Amino acid sequence: MQTNLSDHLVNTVAGKRAEKILRSCVHCGFCTATCPTYQLLGDELDGPRGRIYQIKQLFEGGEVTAQVRTHLDRCLTCRSCETTCPSGVRYAELLDIGREYVEESLPRPLWQRSSRWLLRKILPYPKRFGFLLGLGRLSKPVLPAVLADKIPLVAKADSVASISCARKVLLLDGCVQSVITPDVNAMASRIFARLGIETVRVAKAGCCGAVSSHLSANAEGRRFIRNNIDAWWPYIEQGVEAIMATASGCGVMLQDYGQIMADDRHYAEKAARVSALVRDPAEILSALDLSALAIKPSSQRIAFHAPCTLQHGLKQTGVVEKILRDLGYQLVDVNDAHLCCGSAGTYSILQPAISQKLLTAKLHHLQADQPELIVTANIGCQMHLQSGSEIPVRHWLSLLNVSVSAN
Repeated sequence: MQTNLSDHLVNTVAGKRAEKILRSCVHCGFCTATCPTYQLLGDELDGPRGRIYQIKQLFEGGEVTAQVRTHLDRCLTCRSCETTCPSGVRYAELLDIGREYVEESLPRPLWQRSSRWLLRKILPYPKRFGFLLGLGRLSKPVLPAVLADKIPLVAKADSVASISCARKVLLLDGCVQSVITPDVNAMASRIFARLGIETVRVAKAGCCGAVSSHLSANAEGRRFIRNNIDAWWPYIEQGVEAIMATASGCGVMLQDYGQIMADDRHYAEKAARVSALVRDPAEILSALDLSALAIKPSSQRIAFHAPCTLQHGLKQTGVVEKILRDLGYQLVDVNDAHLCCGSAGTYSILQPAISQKLLTAKLHHLQADQPELIVTANIGCQMHLQSGSEIPVRHWLSLLNVSVSAN
């Protein structure tokens, strides 16, 4: 795509990055076929091609308007378009650049600024989030049903004995997941220990930075990134073989550290090293002999929901499904598995109407073959799906955990 950036942008880091991405787009429109918001709304401006064109106009001197911001806000950043794109356009990176430019150029209404600020000051901090969640649970009996149903149950994590192994991986605790489903990382630690891999959890590591970055608070997001790099670096120097997160949303953010910090002269090289080490648990497990887990699969019919971050971000399409089928689990087929469930981090809070429509469609496909259990690989998807499903929704690692926890 030919570009003619404004003079005040042409020599900036953001301008150069945007121009390179824009030039790679041939405007073919293949992306619209797999875009959830375009499929739902039928508006070209609410699809990847339309959003790319709007960002191009902005960077060529076009007016920054509230309407343009609305179309960019409606994007789920599911990256389904990147999977489809024959030209390898880095759409998510371009969207972040465009959103940041709009955020700096056009102040939001007070209520939008306030809600986004609250999300940034609560979700990435487990103690704050846990405290408010506790208040919500205490108030649940007197809340309207529409609110009470959105307050999740909190799982309990069994203690995990410290086991030293020659092979070591870093495991990110996460923020929301560490409060609502701390059992997931406990499961991961037991599973990997049984397979001869020690999971190292570093207390000083915090939020991956996704909440801040996706809400265009990029300086704040970079602080989270620097903190995690500093916390992990001694272990990286000691030779840990991978960095993983059991929430695929965090995993794809960790994978993007190198790209995000590329212009930081102090952290660029370290961030690139972190990104190179990122592996999803399924990616590691798929290369191992899992017979040591002594899995005895149930006869339950199971539907696997593949999070967008797992299949389009981390490019691990079909990996979990193969692991579970090879272990003997009965997985039902799920139509339109490539489409987003509508969770998308804070999207379900900031864009509830679109999010709920996508949730309804996703649950229709997941439940079509009458499964007895739904499993997924991301805490946001798990909470979102469970809010509308009478069928239990769990992390897929729970299916590998049965015999491990029993020993």
